Amino acid sequence: MALGLDKTPAFDRIVIGDCIDEMARLPEKSVDLVFADPPYNLQLGGDLTRPDNSKVDAVDQHWDQFASFEAYDAFTVAWLAAARRVLKDDGAIWVIGSYHNIFRVGNALQNAGFWILNDVIWRKANPMPNFKGTRFTNAHETLIWATKSRGARRYTFNYDAMKMANDELQMRSDWSLPLCTGEERVKDETGAKGHPTQKPEALLHRVIMASTRPGDVILDPFFGVGTTGAVAKRLGRRFIGIEREEKYVDLARARIDKVIPTATADLDVTGSKRSEPRIPFGQIVEAGLLSPGDTLWDPQGRRPARVRADGSLMVGDLTGSIHKMGAIAQSQPACNGWTFWHIRTDKGLAPIDVLRAKVRAEMGV
Repeated sequence: MALGLDKTPAFDRIVIGDCIDEMARLPEKSVDLVFADPPYNLQLGGDLTRPDNSKVDAVDQHWDQFASFEAYDAFTVAWLAAARRVLKDDGAIWVIGSYHNIFRVGNALQNAGFWILNDVIWRKANPMPNFKGTRFTNAHETLIWATKSRGARRYTFNYDAMKMANDELQMRSDWSLPLCTGEERVKDETGAKGHPTQKPEALLHRVIMASTRPGDVILDPFFGVGTTGAVAKRLGRRFIGIEREEKYVDLARARIDKVIPTATADLDVTGSKRSEPRIPFGQIVEAGLLSPGDTLWDPQGRRPARVRADGSLMVGDLTGSIHKMGAIAQSQPACNGWTFWHIRTDKGLAPIDVLRAKVRAEMGV
């Protein structure tokens, strides 16, 4: 049973009902992330068949049918407003869709005040072919990632973790992942597909790892057979799923019950330096890790710089910050002085960033 507005929401649960009505029962600003896979509004004009006249298992359920574009737009505006109310100010939303609906949803997102961060192309490694041969194979879907407002600068983005997951290369906005197949595909009691548009867990894993932290609350207003809940449970996040089709709810519950959560110690990810407290170079001198008059070196140990009492450096007759003097030493417009300048140790040269790390460790960071 849904909870009243004045109560803390229960987590790790599935609510049976209309998503707009049930989101209205959740407390304001109570969730960290919304992942939404709304109806596509495919507007199918009849059965889709293969060249051998066998029927394609298409999305023709009643929940994907709307009387008109205007009706679909009104539905989109309503559920986005409900989702916006329950989303924390520093939260974010992901919406996935096909060419049938994603442009209309994107327009409604912007009109509602959301600020789009990225559109991500999920390129399906194994798409369903276009059997009629009347158009290109639909080989991708689009995800929109947005914050609650343009000024929301504290949203979660685990940039360095995503870079590490991509073999230490900055992750791009085109993701090549296969469709949900095989053992991952949820089946009903007859052995048929439990849901026609079940998303692969790999896709939700990436979304959740990129934009949440352990313990965060994820709301999925179109829960289906529970991919969001299964991945959230595995990754130590909390979830609230809303689904009006009871047959999907039963499948989702059975699926999620089988998920084994990841050990807390294994949920740590590569941290972002952007989220760490700023340590000025002068603080290194104040802490006594370097003294005025000490010498720093370029990575090759050829060009010296003297440390001054105020945390500036002297190179020849010029003085300035570690970044400015590093840029001058290389005749470059900019430089990260923490990685350019080095200290001599008994094991050779080491970047002064190790001193900054030591200060942060002493601060308990």
